[in-house]
Amino acid sequence: MSEPSRQDIRLPWADWNGTQMPLSEVKVSVLDRSFLFGDAIYEVLRVYQAKPFLEDQHFDRLRESLKNVRIATDVVALRSRMLALLSASRVRNGVVYLHVTRGEAPRTHHFPYTPTRPNELIYVTELREDPYAIYRAQGAKVITTPDMRWKRCDIKSVNLLANCLAAQQAVEAGCQEAIFVDDKETITEGAHTSVFGVSEGQLLTAPLEDNILPGITRLLVVDLARDCDIPVIQHAIRLPHLPHLDEMFITGTTAEILPVVSVDGRPVGGGVPGPITKRLAEAYRKRVEP
Repeated sequence: MSEPSRQDIRLPWADWNGTQMPLSEVKVSVLDRSFLFGDAIYEVLRVYQAKPFLEDQHFDRLRESLKNVRIATDVVALRSRMLALLSASRVRNGVVYLHVTRGEAPRTHHFPYTPTRPNELIYVTELREDPYAIYRAQGAKVITTPDMRWKRCDIKSVNLLANCLAAQQAVEAGCQEAIFVDDKETITEGAHTSVFGVSEGQLLTAPLEDNILPGITRLLVVDLARDCDIPVIQHAIRLPHLPHLDEMFITGTTAEILPVVSVDGRPVGGGVPGPITKRLAEAYRKRVEP
């Protein structure tokens, strides 16, 4: 297929099982197990200057998720196709979405007896403006909500209904994110972000366990903090501790490093983005734009 025209790059451009096409032309069988059961894995990569950011780390996590749910596919070929699609799209600033399903099969809860061919979707979307720009300057507002998700959040599965319900709850409250709290009043993570706190000059974040997604931006921020001589304590933050934090921020592929100034309507720290959050955000930008 020929490269997309200049007009086409305004639309998401996709690779569906090895064929490039506009995303709107991709057709998926209703018997695909992703459609029926959410039996699929996904990844989202940020694109800066036409290059996927933290590419190795994202593909390492993709491999781990695929291994955990026993979907066998050629990740090396998938990565090569992603790079070819990104080049053809001519997108310089955007996101790449990857989605690998177990494939199409008759509807049974157990895995198909006959091995299926995984279905693979890659698409590229251009970001012309920073969707979080205003909140980087003034800070974001978040709510807390009970963590109703399954116990293997370390697997980046497309089963995100609990996350969607929490995100909608945040939108209806006029907030930018929902933060999950487990039955022990422990902060786990956001609906689509990782959570950090700052207390007495130290960076706090939950340790990686089965109930936490190993966020790629989270891992980068831990490295950036050490480079900036900011102590990092991987210790869970509890709900009663939130009002006593000096600063709070969330991280994610598109959120990057986003200061939080309000939780459940109560200010965090001074109610403005804090100095350590700003230092880390500057370090992030230098990593993206050296």
